[in-house]
Amino acid sequence: MEQLMRWETHAHTAEGSACASASAVDMVRGCKAAGYDGIFITDHFYHGNTAVPRDLPWNEWVTRFCAGYHHGKEEGDKIGLQVCFGWEYSWSGNDFLTYGLSPQWLLAHPETTTLTPYEYLKLVKESGGCIVHAHPFRQAWYVQAIRLVPDVVDAVEVYNAANGEEIYNTRAKWYADSFGLKQVAGSDTHWADMFQGGILTREPIRTAADYKTVIAKGGICGIVRKGENELF
Repeated sequence: MEQLMRWETHAHTAEGSACASASAVDMVRGCKAAGYDGIFITDHFYHGNTAVPRDLPWNEWVTRFCAGYHHGKEEGDKIGLQVCFGWEYSWSGNDFLTYGLSPQWLLAHPETTTLTPYEYLKLVKESGGCIVHAHPFRQAWYVQAIRLVPDVVDAVEVYNAANGEEIYNTRAKWYADSFGLKQVAGSDTHWADMFQGGILTREPIRTAADYKTVIAKGGICGIVRKGENELF
């Protein structure tokens, strides 16, 4: 049987996300124990539930924000788990996973904190980054309105293991199907023992930039749903 690689695309650490319960080291160890080949650390960015004080100078803010990734990468290199960098940008409760850009890119773009959401999304795309619309139909107290922006996203998270209702995932798949957008999935885990989502690929992902290429060329061949592989 063909060997597929299992990736967690949506995970938070206590270093960068105020709502996360586990350190990056524990998250990486938990992901490895759950049978994954790699993980993206996607902590809540400046406008979301970040764990980093917003009154810090930008260089210090970015350094502290990226600590979860750096700690996770160091541990991943030790135990044999690929760890890549990303973040989750929030817009009044609408969340966009951002991939393919580096901590150095963030340092050079302090305007990401003041741009309008559309300006931010367009800047990421123009800079070679990749945008995934995370759990687009989630309903919660912090979601002020559901906004769909198919013209500025590369893919839709059609399965999110942390969604409170399965209908949110069903609607997300309708969104992707309706606009011909690529489909991805993730656990959206804030705990070291809750890895129940993700993607399956045939091609290796060594950097966050590789993920954009895999999405663009249709290299995702399935998703992980509650621990089970679901092939496209």
